[in-house]
Amino acid sequence: MSKKNRLQQAFFEELKKVPIVLVACEKSGISRNSVYRWKREDKEFSRAMDEALAEGEALVNDMSESQLLTLIKEKNWSAISFWLRHRNPKFKDKIEVTSRNENVDELTPSQAETVRQALKLANILPQDEQVTDKPNNPTL
Repeated sequence: MSKKNRLQQAFFEELKKVPIVLVACEKSGISRNSVYRWKREDKEFSRAMDEALAEGEALVNDMSESQLLTLIKEKNWSAISFWLRHRNPKFKDKIEVTSRNENVDELTPSQAETVRQALKLANILPQDEQVTDKPNNPTL
């Protein structure tokens, strides 16, 4: 195995432990410039680097979830709230839109834009669909 291959393998092993390129470079004695040059020029290196990063991120995710569960067991309110907001649909952040109808037959352009933005934020309106200011617009 060549010196370059040994360095690359050492870099991949470090990246699997801590998925931060700078840290893996420092621990394996490789410059960031070399790593990014290899990534640009060598498809196999690029693939192996992406896999090592993904493996390292999965490890950190597993450790983080384990720590989060420990905090939940200790009745840490922030951890409980975080878990519920991200894992339970009943507790997800919500947007509530309210309005008052004053017998206006047509929306002003400003009102139509506000409604369109609210519908986009609520993921009710596809990003590319336009809302017109007609009063009987079925989209609304």
